[in-house]
Amino acid sequence: MVFRPQKTNFQLKIVENIQTISIWANNPWRRYSITLIIVLIGYFLGSSLGMVSAVVELMDPVAAFLSVVFIEILIVLRRNFRFEKKKKFLVLLLDSLRLGLFYGFFTESLKLL
Repeated sequence: MVFRPQKTNFQLKIVENIQTISIWANNPWRRYSITLIIVLIGYFLGSSLGMVSAVVELMDPVAAFLSVVFIEILIVLRRNFRFEKKKKFLVLLLDSLRLGLFYGFFTESLKLL
């Protein structure tokens, strides 16, 4: 017999907020606006991490390691939520965040050339 792990209070609050936002985002314009905001947040995080690590030259390997770990965590979360119909909006937000991060890292790498 397989037992499911107990859901914590934090997990319940996060899941409830995501479901509330996904219900609110049934309108396509709202969905696009939230997706664009998440892409821009990802771009900001990617470019700021690139700028900070370029200034403090000792942090380059650490920043690269943290970036790869964060992106891998997003990929694992996407795999877990991919087949659940209720969490399709969460998968869209995770993909948008990854896209923004990649774009931010790419533009920072062009600045270093």
